[in-house]
Amino acid sequence: MSMPSTRSESEKKLVTVIPGDGVGPECVRAAKRIIEATGAAVAWEERHAGASVFRQGIASGVPQETLESIRKTRVVLKGPLETPVGFGEKSANVTLRKLFETYGNIRPVRELPGVPTPYSGRGIDLVVVRENVEDLYAGIEHMQTPGVAQCLKLISNKGCEKIVRLAFEFAIAEGRTRVHCATKSNIMKLTEGALKRTFEKVSEEYPGIEAQHIIIDNCAHQLVKKPEQFDVIVTTNMNGDIISDLTSALVGGLGFAPSANIGNEVSIFEAVHGSAPKYAGKDVINPTAVVLSAVMMLRHLGEFEAAAKIEHAILVTLEEGKVRTGDVVGYDQGASTSAFTDAVIANFGRTSERYQVRAYKPIKLPNIDPAPDFVKPQKRHVIGIDIFVESALPAETIGKSLEHLALETPVKLKMISNRGTKVYPPTGAMTDCVDHWRCRFILRDAGGDLDDSTVFDLLQRIAAQYRWMHVEKLQEFDGVSGFTMAQGED
Repeated sequence: MSMPSTRSESEKKLVTVIPGDGVGPECVRAAKRIIEATGAAVAWEERHAGASVFRQGIASGVPQETLESIRKTRVVLKGPLETPVGFGEKSANVTLRKLFETYGNIRPVRELPGVPTPYSGRGIDLVVVRENVEDLYAGIEHMQTPGVAQCLKLISNKGCEKIVRLAFEFAIAEGRTRVHCATKSNIMKLTEGALKRTFEKVSEEYPGIEAQHIIIDNCAHQLVKKPEQFDVIVTTNMNGDIISDLTSALVGGLGFAPSANIGNEVSIFEAVHGSAPKYAGKDVINPTAVVLSAVMMLRHLGEFEAAAKIEHAILVTLEEGKVRTGDVVGYDQGASTSAFTDAVIANFGRTSERYQVRAYKPIKLPNIDPAPDFVKPQKRHVIGIDIFVESALPAETIGKSLEHLALETPVKLKMISNRGTKVYPPTGAMTDCVDHWRCRFILRDAGGDLDDSTVFDLLQRIAAQYRWMHVEKLQEFDGVSGFTMAQGED
């Protein structure tokens, strides 16, 4: 075993370390001990977030001194954070990711020695690259009526560009040869479809990497059926949240699942498991996920030798099976967190006989135009408007009433839908309606532009008889419709 380096503090890269809640401090302490034993050029600045901060009355769960530290160091090693019941409205984890635009969540999983699963021997070694800051996780929700809630699914072309390029560059850095893009673009053609279209365009710049699109539900099916076919999977935020937990289960669970939240300015490294408060302070938790997250951090910092030394030592420790934690063999007979940490350090310099460590290179992060108006169309037209109305009346009554209200305006009622299905004019469909109606008006004269004064006039007419809660302009950009049709709409 090599001795720790004696490099001066000024030579070391400062990292903000957040011990976290529950078992977090034990796992982070193990990771720090292992890193320090390698002699890697890392120094620590400890700060706090999560449960203890919420209880201080800080609603975000992240105090100012933690934010200031991260702005200074740009690199974070973090234990799991808890949002205790009755404190705080937002997850401190999500707050940190969004405040520092860590747009890419990287979740590698690989078969590990000494960790038996139904998939042992299949050679699983894949990475989920998940968009990390938009989609439904923007968290923009409204009660549209007393019984109908809405969550806005926001997908930007800029966000798609960044995550797709990160996936390809990550594949290059790890010597991988295939990237799948997993979407639900067969249903959500504008939002999920944006990722698919971006993927197909950007993939042309990476001819050395095989690029395939796959529908997300088939991806989940294939991950259970034949996971070894996958190398890198890039996907949207919610899809990635789900399938990355699925992939972790294939190789032994969240105790072995590291992750990195990558941004162009700040990167946050953390395990994906929770704080497990019932095990806190008992020195029984498996620290592997946090330690492997720290390995990803070391590679991010350019400490490739130290990272490889730790990964080799973990593989040897697991392969020998002499020191196994309770999540593998049962907590009544598992090794302590401290004993596992000692074993990893003792195995520095050894390599596994069967399991390899990849030759890693630095990741080339995407350099994307920072302008908010990332997409600049040459032409745009507003050809109509969707007005969302609350009413307990039947569709036909509402439809005839709205047709009458729009008689003296430049627009006409085209259709009404309920939860995405056209119900007026009637189609014969058997739809169980709720009190939330999308009423679509279009210009009577095609080729014109709907002006705001017409919209305001129409809203006033409708408001005299109905509650309305939401308005969406129907736009065309460079001759392409910027909206979708209802089920059954012509």
